[in-house]
Amino acid sequence: MRYDNLYVHIYYMWVSSFALETIQVTDLHFSFLYHLSHQMSLLMAFTEDAPNFVVQGPLAAPVLQQLTKEDLSKLYFGEFRMLDINGAHCFLTRTGYTGEDGFEISVPSENAVDLAKAVLEKSEGKIRLTGLGARDSLRLEAGLCLYGNDMEQHVTPVEAGLSWAIGKRRKAGGGFLGAEVILKQLEEGPKVRRVGFFSSGPPPRSHSEIQNEKGTNIGEITSGGFSPCLKKNIAMGYVKSGSHKAGTKVKLIVRGKAYDGAVTKMPFVPTKYYKPS
Repeated sequence: MRYDNLYVHIYYMWVSSFALETIQVTDLHFSFLYHLSHQMSLLMAFTEDAPNFVVQGPLAAPVLQQLTKEDLSKLYFGEFRMLDINGAHCFLTRTGYTGEDGFEISVPSENAVDLAKAVLEKSEGKIRLTGLGARDSLRLEAGLCLYGNDMEQHVTPVEAGLSWAIGKRRKAGGGFLGAEVILKQLEEGPKVRRVGFFSSGPPPRSHSEIQNEKGTNIGEITSGGFSPCLKKNIAMGYVKSGSHKAGTKVKLIVRGKAYDGAVTKMPFVPTKYYKPS
């Protein structure tokens, strides 16, 4: 943690009976802590000795099930448990940043290597180690936002296509931070919207210009890359309302050249979040 510019990397944050894991925020200014402290008792604990171990994909559950007595079939997407995995007491959430079923595990540092080896061994070579590049392509295919690129402090949930995160009670009664702006956007529509794109040219990167067919600027790319699943280049970004409908033809500017593109719905690849039957 650095206090000079209030950059915060929180490994665990417990708020009353809720847990938020692996939060990374820039220019936070602790405003959310100030407001939370007026609503509930707040306890924060910081730790650097619990690495975050992530297992994602269709083999995540059956392989981890071999290493714990907890019935993982009863744990649905977004839930968490404190439990023993491979003999280590861990904090496990059925979450991820890939659009796939999977788990994020905070494990004591002295047990981290053994847990990784156990997962690889139990999978019989079918689960492999990978890095942030693979995760980023998966989160893009799933249409998930990257903070600092696809969403910022000045972007509202309505503009980002995240209105589902605002509860019905909040939408009806307001009274929350930003309610005046957000409720107005919900009623009248925002001026810009986050959408997905297919590109006929090279993958457009962050800050690439988006133009309509007449060559007029209508927005900007926030994330882009090659989709291994679709075998084509994809991107997401913000365009002016009216140019956000699926099928709208656009020009994507990459290194000064215009390439044909089209607005498409997200996710690009269907998500596979787990819900118990």
